Amino acid sequence: MDYPTHLLDEVKKNSKYFQLEGFLSGNGSPQAKAMLVGEAPGQTELVTKLPFTGQAGKELDNELEQAGLSREDLYITSVVRSRPYKIKKRINKDGTVSESRPNRTPTKAEVLAHAPLIDYEIQHIKPKIIAPMGNIALKRLLGNKYTISAFHGQVLNDSIFQLSDDRSTYVKSTDRYIIFPLYHPAAVLYNRSLADVISKDWRALFELINKLSDSHSFLVACRNDLIIVPTLNTNRMMLKTSNHQPMKLPKISPSII
Repeated sequence: MDYPTHLLDEVKKNSKYFQLEGFLSGNGSPQAKAMLVGEAPGQTELVTKLPFTGQAGKELDNELEQAGLSREDLYITSVVRSRPYKIKKRINKDGTVSESRPNRTPTKAEVLAHAPLIDYEIQHIKPKIIAPMGNIALKRLLGNKYTISAFHGQVLNDSIFQLSDDRSTYVKSTDRYIIFPLYHPAAVLYNRSLADVISKDWRALFELINKLSDSHSFLVACRNDLIIVPTLNTNRMMLKTSNHQPMKLPKISPSII
């Protein structure tokens, strides 16, 4: 995506004192039904100029393939656009000092500095579904009380945090969005026991995208503090209220919504 010059200048100015390098734009179809939001590019992504092309990208592609999705179906971006790194020094056996710059998790200040870009993308692409991958992206959109372990694989209907007019903090949006939190693709690299759970969540996302794309499917209604969405069993629907407690409802007809 091409971003307005004034937004790029703002992000560059606000992040110039952080340990960040490079820049990676969001990538995908402007008409994508779903937007995947990661945390930040790594070393590999800065070389390929595409999001999720390192080890986490291999896991992402595997999950997409198994779920019946492709990158062409999606728009992929991140809450920080430059690679956060840390400086590690080590003393070699010959007494010389070597330095490396491995990836690290972005800070809250770095996420705030890049806030104008993710806000711009959401406002212009208008995705039907936003899928934050990992805690960094989830907390950026919905706030610190949300965690992936508690909300992964759930369909939420809520306003999201956007940058305030004075650029100092976040405020809740007036629009509400369908949010589908996912574990970060790299999570399975550190915890293989999550593999089945992660795959199940991706299949559920695929099903949700299909339902929203099918004009003959159940109507998805967003009203104030609730959302009615299709489940994998099309004879039942699931209601999620503002406290996100699910309640199954038997055979609700779309005509009464």
